[in-house]
Amino acid sequence: MEQGRDLVGRDAELAVLAAALDGAGARTLVIAGEPGIGKSRLLAELGRMADERGLLVLDGSASEFERDLPFWLFVDALDEYLRAARPELDDETEAELARLLPSWPAPASEGRGDPRYRAHRAVRQVLEVLARATPTVLLLDDLHWADEGSVELLCALLRRPPAAPVLLGLAMRPRQTSGRLTAALDRAAATRLDLAPLTPEAVRELLGPRATNAARLHAESGGNPFYLTQLARTGRSPDGRTSTEDAVSTAMSDELALLDRDVRRVLEGAAVAGDPFQLELVAAAAERTEPEVADALDALLDRDLVRPTEAPRRFRFRHPLLRRAVYDAAPRAWRVGAHERLGRALAERGVPPAGRAHHIVQAARPGDPEAVALLREAGDDVLLPAPGEAARWYRHALDLRPGDPELWAALGQALGGAGRLAEARDALVRALALLPEEDLAARVPLIAECAGIEHTLGRHDAAHRRLTAALAQAGEDRPAEAATLMCAIAQDHQFRLEFTAAVQWSRRARAAAGRLGDPRVIAETSMRLGFSAAFAGLEADAVAACAEAAALLDAQTDEEIGHSADPIVGQLAAAELLAGRLSDAARHAERALAVVSHHVPVMYWAGLVRAARGRLPEAAAVLDEAIEVARSSGNPSLLGWTLLARATVATTSGDTARARTLAEECVEAHGGEAHTLPGVWSRLTLATTLADAGEPAAAERLLTTLTGAGEPAAAERLVTTLTGAGEPAAAEQMTEGDALDALPAPLRPAARELLVRCCLAAGRVAEAAALAGDTGRPAAAAALAQGRPHEAAELALAEAATSAGPTDEAASRFLAARALAEADQPEAAVRELQLVCDLYERCGAPRRRAEAERLMRRLGHRRVHHRSGPGSGLAGLTGRELEIARLITDRRTNAEIAEALFLSTKTVETHIRNVFHKLSVTSRVEIARAVERHDGG
Repeated sequence: MEQGRDLVGRDAELAVLAAALDGAGARTLVIAGEPGIGKSRLLAELGRMADERGLLVLDGSASEFERDLPFWLFVDALDEYLRAARPELDDETEAELARLLPSWPAPASEGRGDPRYRAHRAVRQVLEVLARATPTVLLLDDLHWADEGSVELLCALLRRPPAAPVLLGLAMRPRQTSGRLTAALDRAAATRLDLAPLTPEAVRELLGPRATNAARLHAESGGNPFYLTQLARTGRSPDGRTSTEDAVSTAMSDELALLDRDVRRVLEGAAVAGDPFQLELVAAAAERTEPEVADALDALLDRDLVRPTEAPRRFRFRHPLLRRAVYDAAPRAWRVGAHERLGRALAERGVPPAGRAHHIVQAARPGDPEAVALLREAGDDVLLPAPGEAARWYRHALDLRPGDPELWAALGQALGGAGRLAEARDALVRALALLPEEDLAARVPLIAECAGIEHTLGRHDAAHRRLTAALAQAGEDRPAEAATLMCAIAQDHQFRLEFTAAVQWSRRARAAAGRLGDPRVIAETSMRLGFSAAFAGLEADAVAACAEAAALLDAQTDEEIGHSADPIVGQLAAAELLAGRLSDAARHAERALAVVSHHVPVMYWAGLVRAARGRLPEAAAVLDEAIEVARSSGNPSLLGWTLLARATVATTSGDTARARTLAEECVEAHGGEAHTLPGVWSRLTLATTLADAGEPAAAERLLTTLTGAGEPAAAERLVTTLTGAGEPAAAEQMTEGDALDALPAPLRPAARELLVRCCLAAGRVAEAAALAGDTGRPAAAAALAQGRPHEAAELALAEAATSAGPTDEAASRFLAARALAEADQPEAAVRELQLVCDLYERCGAPRRRAEAERLMRRLGHRRVHHRSGPGSGLAGLTGRELEIARLITDRRTNAEIAEALFLSTKTVETHIRNVFHKLSVTSRVEIARAVERHDGG
């Protein structure tokens, strides 16, 4: 296939390439096959065809010996071109490219947020900018050798392709390609070409009419183009004692044996220097002058052993298999010296440690302090953007110095960042075993980190024992370490649904922080106490703790907050949300999001806060991005939480199908254990989506596995667990029959409402009424089912009046409208539904608004509901103010409005003054006109 540069026997494949370039095919095209089958040649043909059509072609290739260099595949594809083109990019992308590409100038400022996601975003934006000017084809070869950073980046581009005409052309050996990339390609529905061996006819056409041995060569090569041409070059054939691969290897050896000794040494230097390789580096490796190398390269070009690239003074081997043969055949001791010389040459050129580390690994002596330091530095440099590569360098350093606890700790951190949690835990355990018992300052952070990983892995008892043993050793005379461990133990109990114990340990941590006197530690322990108290249902304690943390953190600058790897202000927003302090939560969540972008926990809680405030499209946007970052991390726990939040937003928006898909993946990501915080929360989210999808029985079955409700054996087991875990109050509540109180307090209202809904769907009205209590939407739904619509409407409207956010208010008013319709009050029902429509319109929930409009039509209301424009005055009214404005339009007096809405006349007058101010009007007539214009009446 290489011979004559002609493509034969690939007509069908060429047609697919043409269709993709002409826009008729998929935007991702995969060429797969065994070594030597012609993948690279076909990929090159795709580039040639694209170039003929005037498209921009960028190409890069992974390399067998350079797979430790982070993002090398994309560096190879983009660096040379971008150095010359210099497209206009935003500041964040400019800064990130400086970390990715050797030729890009240093950034003016340090980027914030998840470094891997920043890299993915930067490359996506570069491709979008280039492709908007000229449709672009990005060719990536030998993906089976791609480094982990490049694989992650490519997976990100497959999940979220550039918003511009970009065609990805990919070539790989399927059996050697990472499972992660294979799965991403399957999900992306890429067009795949699996190359088959050449037919006998194609072999005859390739070899030409003078070839008399085509049939024999076809049989010996198996139709593999590389094997075919290699055997044809030397006339070698396998015999009964050798395989085709051995014959090809011997053929390449024969070809190399014909070289002059000095030329061969240059070729060996090139094999050590890389593929592609630079003339100057070959000179260093081979210990030759640059003119001598240039002369040798001319001879190698004539023999088609190496080939030029588009960049001057840069060349490639004819085929990766040839480079492997040359490298393996070079004298082993000489190779060590060549790598050592290359390491020095690269250092003199100012190449950073990650670019030199591969050569240091090949040449370093055991215990060499300089080599260990360089490998450690190489790992540190790439830890955040490419933790998988960092782990490789740390392992290489440990090969030289296996007893270094700091290296084991660094390896654990890198493996954790790469999502390889079991390996990360083992590395941290090894580090702890090597650290002196008395070195608590070094041990305690590792113990807390190790316990956190053990929780994610489901090893809850091991995590608990590790933390309590460490605290017993540290004692409370060291308040810094004690506060860290106590916070971790509180989080441990919280994770295990042991909320009373979590509060107790949080209070002890806060006391230790007070003895230490560090404002930042006090803020962190107060925030943890706020979390624990909120989950335990101790609202006053939660609010007080959050207020203390807020006072300390509000005094910090954005710079101080941004320097934290896990900003406390984002966690404070979470605690405030759980404690019912929505305005404070919104303020802190948006501040954290502005200061530390692309940080998954911050994005998670910011999304939930936005959703609670009725900013559903904005919540969905930040959570979609959070899911993308979490997928890049490879951490299933992070992914599970982001999916949970996004499913919640989809449910609130009425996007039932999407919510269910997200919730199912969320449960899968969090694993099989139901009785943990993520297990309970994710399954409650899934149960809600099942009920929305018309499967209340399945929802109830799932819910009762979490609470034990309706399942005495499970309830008894849960009581025993709670009692043994120091939760007597929760156990007593369970024995009194209210299993829902075993759930986290913030989740109980939703769980109760869902369980009531499921009972009503099954016709168990009395049971639903008993579960519902006497307040809120569950009580209203039960009253409506029992034939008491007036009471149901009153309960639902009372709930609407106290709702923290607009979507909750809208849901309560929708239930009130149903009750009013049942009570034969269609006009009042329509008024509520008009308000519901406006609330959902402002929240960005068109599906929910459509539900309200359908009920309005059934009640005989035919006016079309028009959307509020961005500048509409009515869009600035609260739900209650808009309701009062509609009653004013119906010419109701203040006393009549007060009676209809169960308000005092004074409260109504206050609302009307607010309406006058927001609409910039001075009379009730002008209010009525504004409402009529809005409704199209």
